[in-house]
Amino acid sequence: MKRLLALLATCATVLGLTAAFGPQASAATGCRVDYTVTSQWTGGFQAGVKVTNLGAPVTGWTLGFAMPDAGQKVVQGWNATWSQSGSAVTAVGVDWNRTLATGAAADVGFTGSFTGANPKPTAFTLNGVACTGSLEEPPPVPVDGTPVDINGQLHVCGVNLCNQYNRPIQLRGMSTHGIQWFSECYNAASLDALAKDWKSDLLRIAMYVQEDGYETDPAGFTSRVNSLVDMAEARGMYALIDFHTLTPGDPNFNLARAKTFFASVAARNAGKKNVIYEIANEPNGVSWSAIKNYAEQVIPVIRAADPDAVVIVGTRGWSSLGVSDGSNESEVVNNPVNATNLMYAFHFYAASHKDNYRTAVSRAASQLPLFVSEFGTVSATGGGAMDRASTTAWLDLLDQLKISYANWTYSEAPESSAAFKPGTCSGSDYSSSGVLTESGALLKNRISTADSFPTS
Repeated sequence: MKRLLALLATCATVLGLTAAFGPQASAATGCRVDYTVTSQWTGGFQAGVKVTNLGAPVTGWTLGFAMPDAGQKVVQGWNATWSQSGSAVTAVGVDWNRTLATGAAADVGFTGSFTGANPKPTAFTLNGVACTGSLEEPPPVPVDGTPVDINGQLHVCGVNLCNQYNRPIQLRGMSTHGIQWFSECYNAASLDALAKDWKSDLLRIAMYVQEDGYETDPAGFTSRVNSLVDMAEARGMYALIDFHTLTPGDPNFNLARAKTFFASVAARNAGKKNVIYEIANEPNGVSWSAIKNYAEQVIPVIRAADPDAVVIVGTRGWSSLGVSDGSNESEVVNNPVNATNLMYAFHFYAASHKDNYRTAVSRAASQLPLFVSEFGTVSATGGGAMDRASTTAWLDLLDQLKISYANWTYSEAPESSAAFKPGTCSGSDYSSSGVLTESGALLKNRISTADSFPTS
């Protein structure tokens, strides 16, 4: 990621193939652009653009380039203010990346449409100065190692979850069910299978607060969560610690408990690179301002012990960005939580939440860092038939937008959202077709496909 003074000054990657444009730039005025089409579908694509300043420091920058085909259009962008006039596209730096020191880089991106061909853009400029370089291929990207080995400490950059190389990534994994009910499903064999056979990037640890959960034995549940964090770490997976508030729906009911719990787990796990904190699972029957107030009291408790970890905040309407309450993401966009390194939760159940929810996510993803910390392939009750078409549409969208996700649920719960058939957790097989439900088979197939974590 940080090969800042490389021989190339401009390069473009289209569907995994990288090229650069023009002659070599001088260090005094040069810039380098890495253009990557991260995914493409019928009539559309998503591209990432990394611009590296090889000249004098700039405060305020504009990236310009030309779309080679008349049918290519920018639909929505992130980490910059995007505009297009004819074939000419401009991206203007925003508050958090507008200053570029010599050798510094900004990662921006956009989704686009096309009607003919989709060739790579040409004639990149930074503040009117041509980004030029030599025609060379970059070294191959290393892919060995576990998700944590490769990505290291995660952070939020713009609207993306980014790795130690400051490159946007997507994590794909599974959520436990309530650890008070299905603890037998979370052992060395099941987590070995999740990491090695399912090739999961993360384990979400669902610690219910009520419903025979944390409030009945704070010390015991805290210890169990920490044990699962260690087990995930040993297998190179990220651990998403979920403070699973559901009933009552106002997270402020559990404010004191949240402060106690997160002070403990943050202090204990601050030295780990694999921990993400989810501070309120599914707020419901409560206003966004109340959720925001809760978050702004809990996050400083985490930051006092662990200043670097990513924190996920639940949203209104069972973490639907308010859509399930008849609202939308604008309330969060217009009144964000006053904190950094923060993402917002979005939850869906594919048989219940369809096009209008997907439209909201597509719209919100250009303005907010989103993390789908829970979703199901079935109805919002956790039961009913799996909706394969809606699930596939959702997962395709999340892949296109590089939004991370955890599926509900890696358990043998008596509901159709469960990945395992009854009795699986009393054995040692967590991967074969004989133990997987229809939902489990679909998710294992999606999660086990190769990750493409960028390291440069």
